[in-house]
Amino acid sequence: MNQKQKRTLYRILAAALLFGAAMVVPSQGAVKLVLYLLPYAVIGWDVLWRAVRNIAHGQVFDENFLMALATVGAFLTGEYPEGVAVMLFYQIGELFQSCAVGRSRQSIAALMDIRPDYANILRDGKLEQVDPEDVTVGETIVVKPGERIPLDGTVLEGNSSLDTSALTGESIPRNAAPGDDVISGCINQSGLLRIQVTKAFEESTVSRILDLVENAGSKKARAENFITRFARYYTPAVVLGALVLAVVPPLVLGGGWNQWIHRSLIFLVISCPCALVISVPLSFFGGIGGASRCGILVKGGNYLEALADTDMVVFDKTGTLTQGTFAVTGVYPREMTEEQLVELAALAESFSDHPISHSLRQACQTPVDSTRVSDSREISGKGIQAQVDGKTVCVGNAVLMEELGIRVEAGKQAGTVVHVAVDGCYGGSIIISDQVKPDAEQAIAELKKLGVRRTVMLTGDTREVGEAVASQLGLDEVHAQLLPADKVERVEELLKQKSSRGRLVFVGDGINDAPVLSRADIGIAMGGLGSDAAIEAADVVLMDDKLIKIADAIRISQRTLRIVRQNIIFALGVKGVVLLLGALGMANMWEAVFADVGVMIIAILNATRALKIQNSSR
Repeated sequence: MNQKQKRTLYRILAAALLFGAAMVVPSQGAVKLVLYLLPYAVIGWDVLWRAVRNIAHGQVFDENFLMALATVGAFLTGEYPEGVAVMLFYQIGELFQSCAVGRSRQSIAALMDIRPDYANILRDGKLEQVDPEDVTVGETIVVKPGERIPLDGTVLEGNSSLDTSALTGESIPRNAAPGDDVISGCINQSGLLRIQVTKAFEESTVSRILDLVENAGSKKARAENFITRFARYYTPAVVLGALVLAVVPPLVLGGGWNQWIHRSLIFLVISCPCALVISVPLSFFGGIGGASRCGILVKGGNYLEALADTDMVVFDKTGTLTQGTFAVTGVYPREMTEEQLVELAALAESFSDHPISHSLRQACQTPVDSTRVSDSREISGKGIQAQVDGKTVCVGNAVLMEELGIRVEAGKQAGTVVHVAVDGCYGGSIIISDQVKPDAEQAIAELKKLGVRRTVMLTGDTREVGEAVASQLGLDEVHAQLLPADKVERVEELLKQKSSRGRLVFVGDGINDAPVLSRADIGIAMGGLGSDAAIEAADVVLMDDKLIKIADAIRISQRTLRIVRQNIIFALGVKGVVLLLGALGMANMWEAVFADVGVMIIAILNATRALKIQNSSR
């Protein structure tokens, strides 16, 4: 408990002792009133103050007003014990609620406690501890075993294993060696690392993740907005109902004012909307926190809620369904050797960061000398054109070759076909293959179990390659040979084909998929470690590249929605029954306290279940 919660607990204990004393001490008249006013003042002064202050600011109808009206009314009708009891149990419920919310926040805060306190930096040959925000790009930091990596960078010296569990939810460490990119928030487990900083702290992975989690609560789900609007109209309605119950029956039946006023006070206590106002946001907060523990960052309750209605999941292929680690598996030259064909392609692609370019350079048997290359330009979605040793070399897909008026040969095996043209003449083709991710087939099967109606793959690769991957994974359909702009158009068409209440989810690697991620109902970016584009463009970010976490995200959202609906039905159901009984004189103030505080505690306990998530990918 924090200090405020402890003070509230002490007040509750003091008020309970005074209340017990007032009940056992024989008294009448003014003495009895004073004995009960003492515990009431101890436990209820802040509620009365907030009610008066809110009324002064024009915020009349809230739970403080309801509690103040009900308890003061109980004292005015001579029901002193009930007035104190209602306020006492209300404060017990409020304390319980505060502790539950605090525990949920602490759980997420502990989970996301990835902000580094300091950075060890080499300056003038000496090691200094400085604030990570004071380190500039290009400086060298030293991370000792057991320390958290404070900034994104590249390893210059040292070998170690990194604990990424706070970011990915995975317990298996990752190796780091010279030349590897590492990100802030990971814990260095073994060797000493010297790291060259590549991003300022405000642009680092840890800073972006913390900002994302902290702001997730601002994007409310429809259920949260419904409860907010509901409470806005519900509270004035029940106050009006209580007024009618207090005035109309005595006027119609003639007399019995105390009895009907008492019933109206019971009506007010029962009607307090605390259970809904607190438990529904707490459920979404718990769902977002539970997802974060699995390495799934959801940017708001609205996206968590929408995931529960997923009807169609659309995948990019390369880097999403496949590992994105290409390798040359076939070389088919024309009028040159295999080594010459691969060398020309590798040189032309020497300035590109595309995975296919990396695989071509790795397959080249001689060192790639980029000084032999000039006038290199990328042709979006088609390939590369460059001057290599004074020759015009074009490397790309069949669409590029067709635009150049060059007739190509069909691929002789499954894989991505890279065609090479030299000075307008066809030079041959290179087959590059990509491996399907180990958990891809299981992930697709899990999605279908969760009620996803269609799974679709979009790829810029050939139809043969796309259909081979789709068949292997059990996808429902595939659209191949698409340029980036074509993917957006295809998603537009698929959006028209989804069910009326369903949602279309697009899953990409967050590098070249930003337009499609933005256009889908929900964009999920995979491999968010260090990917700025992923964190910016997507609604949900998976902090590693495990496809099974898409099913985890949908499962978490569906479970959260079930908890929200349970709380709404339970709270309204119990309150409705007890309200009716109270109006008929069949429920007293103690049943009213249960319908308010008891229902609130049960609903909050149910809401905290949303934090308990099992990570199926572990």
